[in-house]
Amino acid sequence: MARAPADVRLARLLDIVPWIASRDGPTLREVSERFGISEDELVAELNLLFLCGLYPFTPDVLIDVDIAGGRVWIRVADYFRRPLRLAPQEGLALGSAARAFLSLRSGEPDGALASALAKLETVLGVAADEALEVELGSASPDLLESLQRCTAQHQKVLLDYYSFGRDGRSERVVHPWNVFSSSGHWYLRGWCEQVDGERLFRVDRIIAATELAEPFEPPSGAGDRDDRTFDPHPGDPVVVIDLDPQARWIAEQYPHEDVSELPGGVLRVGLRVGQQAWLERVLLKAGPHATVVEGPSGVAAAAAGRILARYRR
Repeated sequence: MARAPADVRLARLLDIVPWIASRDGPTLREVSERFGISEDELVAELNLLFLCGLYPFTPDVLIDVDIAGGRVWIRVADYFRRPLRLAPQEGLALGSAARAFLSLRSGEPDGALASALAKLETVLGVAADEALEVELGSASPDLLESLQRCTAQHQKVLLDYYSFGRDGRSERVVHPWNVFSSSGHWYLRGWCEQVDGERLFRVDRIIAATELAEPFEPPSGAGDRDDRTFDPHPGDPVVVIDLDPQARWIAEQYPHEDVSELPGGVLRVGLRVGQQAWLERVLLKAGPHATVVEGPSGVAAAAAGRILARYRR
């Protein structure tokens, strides 16, 4: 029997998870019959869930699946028990699309879509003829104000920061040079005393910021730096990856050294890798559609090996 497409499996799994989580250990047979799949298929799907969770992807927010004695439990998934709620940005995007569609369908001004749109706009607190204020990222106003104040006063700040690239949390003293927005997120650029070098921090990954009563002297032109959010170091290794058509988004989303077309729609790209954990996440997202073909063994092979080990578990 052919395996279902990924989008079908994902939609099914999004139904299965809250159904199991709301029950006390249903049997595999019961779940399989309820969702029309074999027990082997069910177990294979459930074994993928340990890779899923919420930011910052620490053990307490990852999904835990326990299969024993022919029964299955899903824990640490309380957020799946609640009804799906749209984020404000998602609600605005949905409302804008619906309003544009209604403008083209003048024959149904009072139909079901118009009624649903009116309810959505009421919840969002906006109307079609109102100007919308765009809010960037998820940084709190107090945190942004504190960082901007330290930047303006040339005052050091102690950051409790989650590093996505290293998948770890640390404290560091930073000389903040400038705070800017790019691609929907707020960033802080400055000098990090911990690494003795210039660094870029995404503000929504700053867990806490403590203003220090210690001034610093910024270098000339520090506040005039461009707003690039990725500036690879010349010493970072280059990993060459072949991308199937389903993974070509990697070349579009991440800066690369070079790119070439191969037969069958395959794209060969060279990625400069500063953090091994970052490469692991990229490969994990691409799944079987990305193949490492060249790169330092200490980076590429180790990243691929760790991912394979996680899948085997």
